[in-house]
Amino acid sequence: MLRIAVPNKGSLSEPAVQMLKEAGYQARRNGRELQLLDKQNDVEFFFLRPRDIAVYVGSGVVACGITGRDLLIDSGVEAVEHLGLDFARSTFRFAGPQGQFQDLNDIAGKRIATSYDLLVEKFLGEREISVAQVVHLDGAVESSVRLGVADCIADVVETGSTLRAAGLETFGEPLMQSEAVLITKEAHVNDPQLATLVARLQGVMVARNYVLMDYNAPTAKLDALLAITPGIESPTISDLAESSWKAVRVMVQAKDVNLIMDKLYAAGARGILVTDLKACRL
Repeated sequence: MLRIAVPNKGSLSEPAVQMLKEAGYQARRNGRELQLLDKQNDVEFFFLRPRDIAVYVGSGVVACGITGRDLLIDSGVEAVEHLGLDFARSTFRFAGPQGQFQDLNDIAGKRIATSYDLLVEKFLGEREISVAQVVHLDGAVESSVRLGVADCIADVVETGSTLRAAGLETFGEPLMQSEAVLITKEAHVNDPQLATLVARLQGVMVARNYVLMDYNAPTAKLDALLAITPGIESPTISDLAESSWKAVRVMVQAKDVNLIMDKLYAAGARGILVTDLKACRL
C-alpha cells in the first residue's frame, strides 16, 4: 500500500486534494481526519503540516508527499523532488527598507529575518556572502525590520502588497522559484505504485492545460492548417463524405484556444469545436 502525505491546511492543502481527486483518488476529507484509506487504489493518505511532510518522507514513514519546493529545501532531509505539480507558484526574495538595498552585496554583515533558515543559509553559502545573523521567525517576518530585529528579510513573495505595506521592497536576484512538488526518497523512485501516481498526476496537468479541438479542413489547405495545430505528437485526420474536406482532431494549449481558432478560421477551417479534457494519459 502506498502511503502519501498531503498538506492538512494552508494554500497547498485544497489544490493538492483537488488534484488527487481529479487523478481518481479518494482523498477528500469529510471533517478533520488525519488519515484516509483508499482501498480501491491501494493508497493511504496522511494529512500533515506542510512543513513536516518532507521530514516524514525523508524518514521513510511515508513513501511520498506533496509540499512546497521551498519547504523541501529548507527541511534539510534526504528526500528528492520527483514531480513539479504546476500550482502554488511563488518566488522567494530578499526585501529591505525602500532605497537601502540595491543588490546582494548590500546584505553582507546584515541581519536577515526569515522562516526558512536552511534555505537562506544554503543560498548565502553558495555565493560566499557572510551575514551577521540569520534570525529565525515562524511568521510575519515583514514586521521584523520595523521592530529592529533584523535589517532585511527573506520570504515568499506573491503580489508584494504585504511588503509594500510594511515599507519594504525586493532587491537582488530571487533565491528560488517555488511551487507544489511531489517528493519521495531515492529508494522509492522506481516503486510501481508511485509510477502510477505520477502518471495520473501528469495526466491531470495535461488535461488542465490542453483542450481537444476538432475542425473541418479543405484538403487543399490542410498543410497550412496543420502548421497552425501540429498537436503534441500528430493530429488525427479522417475522411469526410465530401472528398474535398478532411476532419482534424488535435490537442492545443487551452490558453491559446481563441487565438488558434481565429487563425484556423482565417486560413479556411470551418466547424471548429473545442472540448475540455477531464483526464488523459499520453
